[in-house]
Amino acid sequence: MTAQLNRQDIKAFLKEDIGSGDVTAAIIPEAAQATAEVLTREDMIMCGQAWFNAVLQELDAEVTINWLVCEGAVVKKDTKLCSVSGSARALLTGERTALNLLQLLSATATLAKDYADAVAGTGCKVLDTRKTIPGLRNAQKYAVVCGGCYNHRIGLYDGVLIKENHIIAAGSITQAIKAARKLTTISVEVEVETLAELKEAIEARPDRIMLDNFSIEELRAAVALNAGVIDLEASGNISLQNIRAYAETGVDYISIGALTKNIKAIDLSMRINVTS
Repeated sequence: MTAQLNRQDIKAFLKEDIGSGDVTAAIIPEAAQATAEVLTREDMIMCGQAWFNAVLQELDAEVTINWLVCEGAVVKKDTKLCSVSGSARALLTGERTALNLLQLLSATATLAKDYADAVAGTGCKVLDTRKTIPGLRNAQKYAVVCGGCYNHRIGLYDGVLIKENHIIAAGSITQAIKAARKLTTISVEVEVETLAELKEAIEARPDRIMLDNFSIEELRAAVALNAGVIDLEASGNISLQNIRAYAETGVDYISIGALTKNIKAIDLSMRINVTS
C-alpha cells in the first residue's frame, strides 16, 4: 500500500491543535526564520515522512525539509532524521502535530518489522486488522506495509468477512457464503471456531478461512484437513512471543490487531533554532 495522504485530514489535525490561533508562537516576530532538526531517541523503522512534510507545508508553503534517511529504513537511536528551515512561527506551531504523526507511524512500522522478522522463512504472512486509530486507517495500513507486514481488508467495503453473528443471522456457514457469492465478486472470508465448522467451510469454498482462537495443535489438524484447498488465516491469542510457533503450523496468514492498536510512540525530538 502506498502513502495515501488526505490534505483535509492534515487541515483537521492542525485545526484540532491550533484552534483560534497559536498564542504562544505569536510572541515570535512574524518574519522570523528558523532551522530545526529531528532526532530519534530509539531504534526505529522510518515511516511517515509524507505526513510530516504535509503538516509543515500547510503552515509554510516555502518550508524546506531535507530527509537524511529513506522511508522504510532501519534507523539507530540518536540518528538525525531530517533538517528543516522555514518560518519560525510555522515550525513552532506545527512541531507537535508533525511529530505526533511521525512517531505514531514509525512506531507502527517498527512493530510490524518485529512481527515480520519473527515469521521470516515460514512462508506465513502477517496481516493487520481494522483495529486502527480513527482517522488514521490508511496511514497506519501504509505503515504496516512499510514495516514488512501485509494489509487485510481496508474497511467493510473491500472484502467480505463472515463472522459468528453473520453466520447466526444467515442460518449457517454454507448459507452465509452462498449469500455473499450472490451479492458480490470480491473476496469472501469466513471465520470458524471448530474443526467441524472448518469442514463445512471448506465444502462451501470461500476464498479464505479464519481459524479463530485455535490452539497450535488444532491449527496443525486444520492445515492437514484443509490439504491446501483454501487459504487459512489464524487469529486470536497470538503475540510476538509465540507467533513463530503459530506460523510453523503451516497456515498461510496470521492477523494481528496489535500491529495498529498496541503501539508505543517512538521517542523523537525536534530542536528549533531561530536564525533571523
